[in-house]
Parts: sequence; structure tokens; C-alpha cells
Amino acid sequence: MSDALAGLDEQQREAASALRGPVCVLAGAGSGKTRVITHRIAHGVDTGAYSPGRVMAVTFTAKAAGEMRGRLRALGVGGVAARTFHAAALAQLNYFWPQLAGDTAPTILSSKVRVLAQAADAIGVNPDPAVLRDVATRIEWRKITMRSIEQYALDRPEGVGSLSLDAIVALQQAYERLKDERRQLDFEDVLLACAGMLEAEPRVAAEVREQYRHFTVDEFQDVSPVQYRLLELWLGDRHDLCVVGDASQTIYSFAGADPRYLLDFASRFPDARVLRLERNYRSEANVVAAANELMRGRPGALELAAHRRTPDHPRPVLREYDDDAAEADGVAASIADQLAAGADPREIAVLYRANAQSAPLLAALARRGIAASVLGGPRYFDIPEVRQAVMALRGAAVAPTSGDLVADVRAVLRSLGLSEEPPAAGGPLRDAWEARAALLRLAEEAPAGTSMRAFTDDLQTRAKDQHEVATRTVTLSTLHAAKGLEWPHVHLVGLAEGLLPIAYATTFEQVDEERRLTYVGITRAERTLSLSWARGVGRYERQVSRFVKEIGTNTLDAARARARSPRRSPHAASPRGPAPSRAR
Repeated sequence: MSDALAGLDEQQREAASALRGPVCVLAGAGSGKTRVITHRIAHGVDTGAYSPGRVMAVTFTAKAAGEMRGRLRALGVGGVAARTFHAAALAQLNYFWPQLAGDTAPTILSSKVRVLAQAADAIGVNPDPAVLRDVATRIEWRKITMRSIEQYALDRPEGVGSLSLDAIVALQQAYERLKDERRQLDFEDVLLACAGMLEAEPRVAAEVREQYRHFTVDEFQDVSPVQYRLLELWLGDRHDLCVVGDASQTIYSFAGADPRYLLDFASRFPDARVLRLERNYRSEANVVAAANELMRGRPGALELAAHRRTPDHPRPVLREYDDDAAEADGVAASIADQLAAGADPREIAVLYRANAQSAPLLAALARRGIAASVLGGPRYFDIPEVRQAVMALRGAAVAPTSGDLVADVRAVLRSLGLSEEPPAAGGPLRDAWEARAALLRLAEEAPAGTSMRAFTDDLQTRAKDQHEVATRTVTLSTLHAAKGLEWPHVHLVGLAEGLLPIAYATTFEQVDEERRLTYVGITRAERTLSLSWARGVGRYERQVSRFVKEIGTNTLDAARARARSPRRSPHAASPRGPAPSRAR
């Protein structure tokens, strides 16, 4: 057996051994799909079925692509093109454009809204920035679904704010003219231009198909029409394609994602092998049971089997609160109890539907001295304090050091302001302290004998691959941003009608997407899962989410008492929980 197949379970090994396409792997949450993808490629290279330079592994985020490259390196495989759709398309445009046009490729637009504002001036309209952002979103959807401006207008969408449909059409036309005059492409144009190039230039298509013979696409449920068209052009008349996805985790339909490409794969490729990964290695059995109940009977849903079965492990708990402030305070109190019991802040996440829900949660946590960070902020290595610290560490690496990596890193970070005691939670000073302290923990976790030069080289690799470093804080995140991540302890808040499902989800398809979003939230939890909702106040009183009712009482434990709002009970805001951590 190839070394790349060692350690895989029976389902994973079958998928990793299927080296010739078409192959469709239906991979449930926590089933090890990235492991299967990378081990499949490594197995293909080990057996001589693949040449690394002829493999393209496509995913949807630069972070996921970086993780894939890192895992392949750990398996001894280099030279595989692990990229996003956009990165692969842009690389091909930059390579072939000078040959075809005798000039450099157009530059990539940094902001649609800025150019839309200039286009609005050109046609004599003055919409506010929120309207321009909405129009930018419509442009993205139009291009992802491969519609022209004329086709968009025939759909008769509603106007936006003060702009009528005719004004939106005129604004989009002016936007495209400005881009053309400036030789610029926006993010979606990259895919369209690459597809157009491959369609129009048979020589280019032949060269790309000669270079890449074996394709793997992760998160295939999120493929959009333009991405699928580009994939078809890369493949040509060949079928050496492996796709991996989970229809139950389709949460980007609003952005053009179409799960039918995954669900109908066997119809499009009649000779396809369809394999399933249904063993969940992430979550306790009681969490998996709740997830299965929520998705039972939905198209393409997999019945997950839990690998983790701790005897007498508590079921997910459902808590009801009087209002949103009481819910935030109750969640903060539960987190304080978890920290006091020995949980690491990095093991805890609070997930919600909309960004606006984070403010009361941050305030409630700060009242208890619990540091929290909101996912979706600046990337770790883009934080100014981290950039400054990495530069200082690189400088120290070329000078004589003591040979004690931790002591040397601590000395550099102290010179930049890292104190023994952290500042109070809830402000920029604490955020900066946590960012620097995370670098010190990396030094503490480095293998014995690691030099300062090797440590800083590793930091550069992490930054390049967007390998984020977890600060020692509780994570707050929208459900969309949490996809692909996991935590031992998850608090899923706002499970009330109007919040989850969100109020503007009115059609069957929209509500179904909200259900899948809830499923993603539930399956982020490894050990404990807490669900909560708030009734609200007065005439705005809410009802518990229909998704809670669908999960049912067989898999949930309801809390007996409601927490009172901190606005009514001054004692609820008193500090609780452990003392803040120290930078050792």
C-alpha cells in the first residue's frame, strides 16, 4: 500500500485510490475531505500516475489553497498548482496576453465602488455609497452568472434606492466604458476574460490542456456558472476530473454558487464514480445527531456517522432569553464558566447570522475581562503590530543571538511593547498585545533547536500561504465566515425567526439556504454546542427559529430558566471568569 494511503479509513482510502476521473466525492462535514484530496494527489504522484507539474488543484480561497500546498509539502509532493479559480485564471492571462496582444495584461481593479462613483458622475447621477455597493453586488452576480447587461435588464430587477432600472443599466454601461478606457479588469472579468481567451484561441487552449492533465476541485457545491465554464475549457474533451463537495454546505447561492453541478455530476459524466465520505471525525455524536436531524430529507444530504462517542457526553443545549442584551450576557457568562473550567479562549467561538449581532457580544465579554476577536478583520500577518514584529525578528536573525529562541523572541517583542500583564480586554491595546503574544507562543511551540533564522523563514511561509495564527482570544464570527473552520466549543446565537432564518429569506430556496447555513454553524462544534435565542421586547417579540423545531427535542436539552437582561439586573454585569492570561 502506498504511504499516502496509510492512516485513511476505508471510505477515504477508496476515494484516494480513485486516480482516474471522472470522480465525485460527496464529503460530509468533518469527514476529512482536504486530507483525502491531498493524499489522493500524493498517491497519484507516488505511483507514477501523476506528474506533479501536470496537476491543478482548485479551491475557493487563497487560505485553503495555501493549506493544500502545505499538506502536499508535508507528504513530500511539490510542484502541484494548488490555486483559486481566480489565481489560476489570472496567471494564464498574464502569461498569454503579451503573446496575443503584444502588450501587458490589463491591471486589476481594486474597488468597484470607486469606479462606479466616477461613472455616476459621468452620467449625471449622485447615488449614496450604499446604493453604489448594491450596484457593485449586482455587477458581480451578473458576471458570475454570465449575463450581459442587456440580459440583466430583461430580467426586470427592481431599482436600488433612488436609481431606477434604466439608471442602473446606464451606470453599468458607464462603468464598463471607464474600465475599458483605463485598461482595467474587475475580479469577475478575470474569469470571463480567461474563458474568452481559451474559447477564441485554440492554440492557447491546447497549451493549457497540455500543461494540466489532472484536475481536482474542492468545495464543488460552490462552483458558479462562469467557474464551471472555465473548468470545461481547461478540461476540453478529457474527463480526468475529481470534484469534492457537500450540497448541505451550499451557502453562497446569493453569489452565484449552484449545487446542481455537484448533485448532477453523474448525469453530466455518465461514467463517473460517485463515492461518499460520511464518517464525521470532528464532532461528538450528540452534535452530529442534531446536524442530521436538521438536514433530514434535504436534497443531497448525507447521513453522518460520528467517530467521536464520549460516554455520557452532554447533548447540545438550547437557552431562551428575554432579549438580545440578556442573550449576550448569558453567552458571556457561559464562556466565563468554560474558561474557569480550563478551556483555552482559542477553543471557543460565538457564531451569528449578521455582523450587527457582534456588538452586544463584544461588550458583554469585555465586561468580564474576556478578550475576543472578530473573524473577517485584517489577516494576522497584515496587522501593523505583527508586520512590525516580524521585521524586527528578521533583523534580529542576522545578528548574534543567545541560541535560546524563546528568550530571543521575547526580548524582541518586549522592546516593541509586549508586557507581562495584558491590558484590559475590549480595546486596541489588548488586540495589539494578543497579536504579539501569539508570535511568542509560536516560538514556544517551535521544535527544540530552531534557530531565529529558521523561525523567521517559517513566519514568511505562513504569511505567504495565509496560514493564520490564532490569537488567544474567543472568536466571534458570522456563519458565512466560519465555514471551513472548527472549535471545541461553539455558541450559536440568534436562533429566532427574523434572524435565522433572516427576515428577507422569503422563498423556499432562500429559507433552505438559511437551513444549510445553520447546519454549517452546528457542524463547526467539536465537543460542546450551545444554541440560544431571545424573545425581544414589546411588539417586536420573536418566535423561536423553525430550525430549532426541525431539530426537535430528541437531540437538544432546553435550559430551565431564562437569564435576565443586564439592563434590569446590575449584578449580571459584574466581572466573572478567570484572570487574564499572561505572556510567558
